[in-house]
This record gives sequence, C-alpha cells and structure tokens, in this order.
Amino acid sequence: MNGIRNTILALAAVAATPLSAQQLTLYSGRGETLVAPIIQTFTQETGIEVNVRYGGTAELAILLQEEGDISPADLYWAQDVTALGAVADMFAPLPEATLEKVSPVYRDSDGRWIGISGRARVLIYSPERMSAEELPRTLADVTDPQYAGRMALPPTNGSFIAHVAALRVAEGDDYTLEWLRGIAANDPVIVRNNTAAYQAIADGEADFAMTNNYYLGRFLASDPGFPIAQAQFEPGNLGNLMMPAGIGILATSDNTQAAVAFVDYLLSQTAQQYFTGNVYEYPVTGSGIVPVTGMGLSHTEAEANAPEFDLNTLTDLEGTLDLIREAGLI
Repeated sequence: MNGIRNTILALAAVAATPLSAQQLTLYSGRGETLVAPIIQTFTQETGIEVNVRYGGTAELAILLQEEGDISPADLYWAQDVTALGAVADMFAPLPEATLEKVSPVYRDSDGRWIGISGRARVLIYSPERMSAEELPRTLADVTDPQYAGRMALPPTNGSFIAHVAALRVAEGDDYTLEWLRGIAANDPVIVRNNTAAYQAIADGEADFAMTNNYYLGRFLASDPGFPIAQAQFEPGNLGNLMMPAGIGILATSDNTQAAVAFVDYLLSQTAQQYFTGNVYEYPVTGSGIVPVTGMGLSHTEAEANAPEFDLNTLTDLEGTLDLIREAGLI
C-alpha cells in the first residue's frame, strides 16, 4: 500500500509542477544552426529549458534503440521519417488535438510522430558546367555512365537514407542494391552532408547532386550570386519525394506535459513561419504562413511534382543502411 501511495504522491507532485519549472531533454537530428533559434524562443516564451543532444538522425535513432527504457530523452526530432519509423514503437501516442494540426500525410498513421516542416527532394547543379537538359530525368537515370565523377553524394545523410528506403519499398531490395551499385560505379564525390554537396558543386569538385530544397535559399540569402541552380526530376518520379522532418515523445518521458507543449509550439504560427522564412522549408499546418522568395521551388510546385507515396512504410533504417554499405558507399 505504501508503494502505491508513494507513486500517487509522486504523480501528483509532477502534475503540480509548473511547466516553467520543468526541463526537457531533446535528441535532435536537425542541425543546431537550423533549430537552436526556435528552441531558444520556446524557452523564452514558456520558461521550459530544453537540453539538446545534437547528432546525425540515424545515429540518434540507433542510440535510442540501444538505450531503450533508460534513455534520458523526452523527445526525438528527426530529419527524416525513416528514422522516426525505426523507433516509433518507443513513442507515446500524441494527443488528438496535436495530431489534428497537420494533414495525415505529415504524420504517423498511428499518431506516434508528427511532421514539423516539409522538404522536397531536388536536383542541384552548376549552370556553368551543366545545362538543365543534361540532368537525369528520373531516379533511375542517375546511374548513367555519362554522370561518372560528376555527382556529389552524402551517403550517410538522413534524407538520402530515407530516399533509399523509399526506393526499397517501391522497387524492392534487388533493384535498390543495383541502383546503389550503379551510383558507386560512377565514382561519386563523397561528401559529409548536404551543405558540403552544395559547396562541392560551387567549388567545381562536382556538377550536380540530389539533396533537399531548403539549402539553396540559405546560400542565396548570404550570397545572391551563389553559382547553383535547382531542378527536379520529371513530375511524379520517386526522386521528387516530399519528406517532412518530424518529432515524437518518448513513452518513457517523465515530462509529457512539457513535451507536448514543445511539439505544439513547433506547430504554432510563430514556429511555422520561422521554418518557412528562416530555414526555407515548407509549413505543415496549412494556411496563414507567409511564403518567402528565394526558396528555389515553391510549395505548390513541389507538391505537384511529388509522387504518391505512403511515408509510413519507411521503417527499416538498419536494412537500408546495410544495403548502402553493401554497395560500398559507406
């Protein structure tokens, strides 16, 4: 009886603790330069401190799996849905009021994670060394020998891994492995991340890359003459995937109320406008967000060119990494 009484008293104490006195531990696969400002604004407005562990999206997903029930994380903010799917069984269901803020296409079908911002997969290239007509028209065309030595590739990037996972779902493992081997045979310029892919093209080390849309807006904001152009594959091709970054609350969290407040804040108009105007991503909450110039690809264009694809099928992170390793890309 004493044990039950103590548990009740402990829960009551948590419930009575003001949100402003609580702290959250966030595992963030999103880069610090991208998300630290909005996290700081959340703390300023709510008083809730957020301790952030930054790392690669896949790296943090694997860490969560290793830590299991003893993980100190309250929330996991991932760059892509494959990593979210890999640890979805560790998440608590989100409140219906939170889920209703976004379209079903931007959230887990079981309500365990939710999209925070949208990004489109695009092609970037040097207009000085490559015309738009020379670009691959489909994802399959990327392996053509004419592109040998010309593509920058970040093989450990979360969005690339998610893209490979989508190809596995659409075409199967055998096809995907051959596609990866075709890329490897073309001797791509291996880079650390998407930012490095842009820089490799600007520096003349590569001519094109597959990446996410939002980086170009950031580069152009700093340097209007940045020597890179943006395009997409033909409409409906799998290469034009729309992939949200998303977040989930760990079922083991002792700070669920504050964690829900954080998720709701990321879906607020203030945060959604930040992701649109400062990060050059797409809002996931519908109308009311003012678009900005310099995004390279409008939200309307990206949605029109995107294929129909169920993002909830992207769950096998380890299997996807294994294929990329087998192809010799990592």
